[in-house]
Amino acid sequence: MPTDPIYLDYSATAPLRREAREAMLPYMEGCFGNPSSLHRWGREARAALDDARDRLAAVIGAAPSEVVFTRGGTEADNMAVLGRAHCMPQAPVVCSAIEHKAVLATVKAAARLTGAPFHVVPVDGDGVVREEQVYALLEEKPSVVSVMWANNEVGAVQPIERLADRCKEAGVSFHTDAVQAFGKLPVRVDEVPVSLLSVSAHKVGGPRGVGALFVRKGTRLHPLIYGGSQERGLRPGTEDVAGAVGLAVAAELAVRDREADMVRLGALRDRLEAGLRAAIPDLVVNAATAKRLATVLSVCIPGADAGALIPALDLEGIAASGGSACSSGSSEPSYVLVAMGLDGQVAAPSARFSLGKETTAEEIERVLATVPAVVERLRSFASA
Repeated sequence: MPTDPIYLDYSATAPLRREAREAMLPYMEGCFGNPSSLHRWGREARAALDDARDRLAAVIGAAPSEVVFTRGGTEADNMAVLGRAHCMPQAPVVCSAIEHKAVLATVKAAARLTGAPFHVVPVDGDGVVREEQVYALLEEKPSVVSVMWANNEVGAVQPIERLADRCKEAGVSFHTDAVQAFGKLPVRVDEVPVSLLSVSAHKVGGPRGVGALFVRKGTRLHPLIYGGSQERGLRPGTEDVAGAVGLAVAAELAVRDREADMVRLGALRDRLEAGLRAAIPDLVVNAATAKRLATVLSVCIPGADAGALIPALDLEGIAASGGSACSSGSSEPSYVLVAMGLDGQVAAPSARFSLGKETTAEEIERVLATVPAVVERLRSFASA
């Protein structure tokens, strides 16, 4: 009798939570008004949008006026980096070497568009940004420093509190991509003085294509697109009311359940790590000594065909990733692992197992019973 497939790719996306779907349905059906319209349909939509903004702001410790709804985390990152770069076109832009490509590519685009330099700060062997190099660059008064709260591929948590404090002292805007950290770590802008912070709905059980950017009062941003006055003029266009509602509900639930979920999932992640280490003695655990997200296990498996590992796991009913889902189609070694100093041949055969709310202990045991055999088979093919 076939067994159910096992989904261990929550860092790529999480299933839509039932509560978020139910909250969205009225605004996908009967309540279809444009929030900018003054009639009853528009007022009803506006009330729902305002309520979603209030609820998301409360979750992250912001004022409602500081929350800008976007079409996802990538747009929020672009808005933060490019928006600041265009405000200070002669100033450099700074980011870490292990940022999501939504930041790395945008930093390079900002340099092309403004002519200003950019600096990519290296990380150590555990994927943690070299703080002192960031602090040295503050003397150049960059338009923005962007360092993600937690890395999406290896789970390494960055020293965001210290970085934000130092940037604030230097009068430099600090942006953090909190897409992976949100709902897994205590992410609150009333406790950490970030200037800009990005979140995405689908990572916490909300709908795809919806995100938000926190813009601290007093932080100037140049808009990327032009049109009406929606979202303080920073994101013109008719707002996605249903999406905003779904994001707010999913965010509330993720934060409500965070402590209990992270304890349970951290124990499952540790069980998976220990079991794989025991069964595959030369397995390399990435960011092993760093503070990591409780939900992420990134490993390198020497001798296994990099291009075959993830498809082979999929054939066994296990969904994992070769790293970031945004790069999973590439045959190149992971740029994150290369930045951490791993040899390209070792970095290539990597797998990221990411756990989520529906992950069970029974699933982890099934993975441990399956993965070693898959690795042995791939190694035998490679050596034949």
